[in-house]
Amino acid sequence: MLNSPLNSLSTKPFVKNLTNDHYTLLICTQFRSMTTSKRVQDRSKNKRIHDLEIVTEKNKRISKILNLLEILKKEPEQIIPIKNLAKYRQQINLPKPHKISDFLLKSPKLFELYKDQRGVVWCGMTEKAEELVKEEEDIIERHGDKVAQYVARMLMMAVDKRLPLDKIAHFRRDLGLPIDFRKHWVYKYPENFRVVQPFKPYDEGEYLELVSWRSSWEITELEKKVLDLKEELNDNDHVSGLLSLAFPLKFPSNFKKVYRYGGQIDHFQKREYLSPYADARGLKAGSREFDKRAVAVMHELLSFTLEKRLVTDHLTHFRREFVMPQKLMRLLLKHCGIFYVSERGKRFSVFLNEAYKGSKLIEKHPLVVWKEKVLSHIGYRGKKEIGTIDNLSDLEDNDLFECDSEDESVQMELEQAVTLNYLESNLPPDGSEMEIEEVCRAYRD
Repeated sequence: MLNSPLNSLSTKPFVKNLTNDHYTLLICTQFRSMTTSKRVQDRSKNKRIHDLEIVTEKNKRISKILNLLEILKKEPEQIIPIKNLAKYRQQINLPKPHKISDFLLKSPKLFELYKDQRGVVWCGMTEKAEELVKEEEDIIERHGDKVAQYVARMLMMAVDKRLPLDKIAHFRRDLGLPIDFRKHWVYKYPENFRVVQPFKPYDEGEYLELVSWRSSWEITELEKKVLDLKEELNDNDHVSGLLSLAFPLKFPSNFKKVYRYGGQIDHFQKREYLSPYADARGLKAGSREFDKRAVAVMHELLSFTLEKRLVTDHLTHFRREFVMPQKLMRLLLKHCGIFYVSERGKRFSVFLNEAYKGSKLIEKHPLVVWKEKVLSHIGYRGKKEIGTIDNLSDLEDNDLFECDSEDESVQMELEQAVTLNYLESNLPPDGSEMEIEEVCRAYRD
């Protein structure tokens, strides 16, 4: 059998003649060796931190509830017909065939259903949920000045000192911004930033632009921590430039390559790098200086967030504005002692390793404590709690708050709600929680 050029490993070009009665066709094909590319899941398989996977799973649970609370908050009377919630499935992240009514019935401490005289079934918040919503608003209001500083510092890091409001919106919940931040909040701090439309008429998009530069805000969160700076310096006391601070490292317990690459890690830690607030337009993309500054930018952005965690595609949206590499995920995976990438769910998340001890944040923002309080009011715990990595495989997005009941009647759902409220009011006095099988059995009886 003749060896076909298509089966050859040679990198030399070849010419194949195909002749018929009308023409001769020359096909020239150049072969070259291709680099194999592994999936993120494969590259991070041996670097998993089980405790942070648990954090990711818990966040998937509570995000559905927070999205639904925000939908209700936007309604004039904070109530909405159940049938109208169908258009928010994507926002709630509750795909078909799962019923929205079943989802609501699994959290009777937060949501209640009732039928009006016309037979329309409505959803609203319980008194407890209303209290929690008011508590969140108060916390956001109290910490507004600090969040405004973080947003201004993001603008200071941006190459043009402005960022699209649409992109900042991705960070809204991560930073602790109010739900109406685009309509009201951005105008509360005119001394820090302003809303502009610099590219009209070609681009009608709104941008947030820095108004004044404050030198005291150029100090990175890492500098404050290492130098133990608890008080803000005067604006003339600091000038951004080269930094030589080492990043805190925390490797997965099963990561065996620290010894092998110890010299490279040590060399990286000792290398000077440009401050995230210094002008980076002169850096060459792909250089060591360029990459280390990108690590510093990501470290700073994660330090601004409530849970020291971000969805990775939110970071990639800012590659141009913050002068970061195109292959940002590769950089995150490479520096697994600084960052941890969780690939659970539909979207990847990146954590700042130093901020966690096990699955707990070392320093908890009041909004994080508030989220934990909301989580304690969600549904009932089954036999499998989110405590070990072995349980996580059974807890995918579309399995949350599921029940064996498949009733299609809204009337039956209301009867189930009554049953659930009865069960809730007759819980054992010691505060122990019911098994999910008991609740489902009550539905069927």
